[in-house]
Formats: sequence, C-alpha cells, structure tokens
Amino acid sequence: MKSNNNSYLIPANGAFDFDALLTAPEGDVDGKKSLKKQLKKEIESIAELQHQLYAEDKHSLLLIFQAMDAAGKDSTIRSVFTGVNPAGFQVYSFKQPSKEELDHDFLWRTHCKMPERGRIGVFNRSYYEEVLVIKVHPEYLAGQRIEIPEGGEDEFWQDRYDSINQAEKHLTKNGTTIVKFFLNVSKDEQKNRFLSRIYDEHKNWKFSNSDLAERALWDNYQQSYHDLLKATSTEDAPWYAIPADNKPYMRLQVAKIIRQTLEGMQPQYPTLSEKALDKLSVAERLLLNEEGTY
Repeated sequence: MKSNNNSYLIPANGAFDFDALLTAPEGDVDGKKSLKKQLKKEIESIAELQHQLYAEDKHSLLLIFQAMDAAGKDSTIRSVFTGVNPAGFQVYSFKQPSKEELDHDFLWRTHCKMPERGRIGVFNRSYYEEVLVIKVHPEYLAGQRIEIPEGGEDEFWQDRYDSINQAEKHLTKNGTTIVKFFLNVSKDEQKNRFLSRIYDEHKNWKFSNSDLAERALWDNYQQSYHDLLKATSTEDAPWYAIPADNKPYMRLQVAKIIRQTLEGMQPQYPTLSEKALDKLSVAERLLLNEEGTY
C-alpha cells in the first residue's frame, strides 16, 4: 500500500534533513480543547474502520512507535485507541530481551507477536531497538554472542537494516500494512518532562537514574535515528516523524495518519452468500415464532 501524503512522512529515497525535522508544530496551533475534540472524531472513525477490518478478517495493521524517553509513546497509544474494540487490538511493549530471546536472531521475539488477520497490532518499541540502543551500546551484542568485525561496523548495521526491510516487505506481501512513528521530542522538552516526574510524586515511579545516563548519549541516539529513518522508510512501510513537544497535537497527527491508513486499506464487511442469507431467513422465522425450535 502506498504511503499517505503527509508533511511528516520520511521519504523512501532517504532524501531528508534530519536536523530540520520538527519537534514542535509550526505556525498557529489550535488550543488543547479543540485538539482533543478533533482527536475524539478521529478515534470514532478509527473504531468503525477497525470494526470493519476485524469483520473482514483478511488484512492486519502493524503500528510501530519509537522515540526517546518521555516522548509520550504510552500516552499516545492509550489516547488514540480509547474505545477501540480490544478483541481486534493488541499491544506489545518490548523491553530488555530475555535469555531465551537472546538465544534467537534479533527479529525472533517480535515475529511471533505480529498482528493476526483482522487486527491492529501496536509495538511500543520494537526490533528497531536493535539498530538504536544496540548501535549506541554495541557492547550489548555480547549477550547475543555476536562480535562486529574490526572495520566492519558499516556493513554490520547495513545488514541489520536490510534484514528489517526484507522482513517488512515479507509482511506487506502477506497482508500486513505497516506504519511507523518516530515521536520526535526535543532535548529541552525531555528535560522538562523528566523534572515533572521528579516533582510529581504520582510520577516518581516513571523516573530512573538510567534515564539520565541515556540522556547523556543524546547525540548518539539522534545519529542512530537519522541512520535508521534514512535506511528503513520505504513505500510500503513508511516512517512518520511527528513533533512530540505538544502532546495533544502529536496524538491528533498520529490518529489522522492511522485513520487515513485504514481508509486506504478499504476494509469491508463480509458479503454473505445466497446460502448463508437463506439460513438467516430461517433463523429469523424461528426467532419470530416463539414455539419454533432449532
């Protein structure tokens, strides 16, 4: 499926300026109340489209969320999918891999969590951690018992990008539409959100000293994001870089893209055969006749 025409789309040819990607919306933006009202309408549309997708049971939608800490992945997923039927919706959050996961290839743990036909699947972090965290911390490869050959760093990471692209191409050819969101938060806004976690006792649990250690590697992470966006945004599995400093605005943009994507998939309620319609007529007569039996 072709990508939506959206100003936040990362082009498949890799021709974009990472430093020019917005962390806050340009120009005048509607107020929080108006943005929430618009989001509510998008959510209603998404819920109806998801119902059709579930009933049709032919295709699936995979949504991937990646971002720096405190960008708002959790709250965005929660807000956008409020009211969506949980029977046709699944969310997985990928954290530090287990020993069993480390004993397999780096795509193994996510492969078995792909959405079934008729469902929307959400990955809160994903196999892209393998070219983000692992690229910033190559020492973690020891857990996979992998060593990068001296002088072979570029080839190693390109091989991983290629593996990801090939896996995503396989999925799209087998009925899964893929859309990927990079929630692009600024360093200043991340600082403010970390401080709010420290000041608000109800948010204390969200903060870890390891957050500061990773923040100190900000530039390394930004370079890794630049590299993966350039290498893995494709026509069939595009990346969108969404400004994340304004959370209500960010959630609305994500919802719009999801709604547009579902519309492009054109899910339809199943059309019953003549035989099935005849059975419905029989069922109707039995229900209307209280003394009827099946």
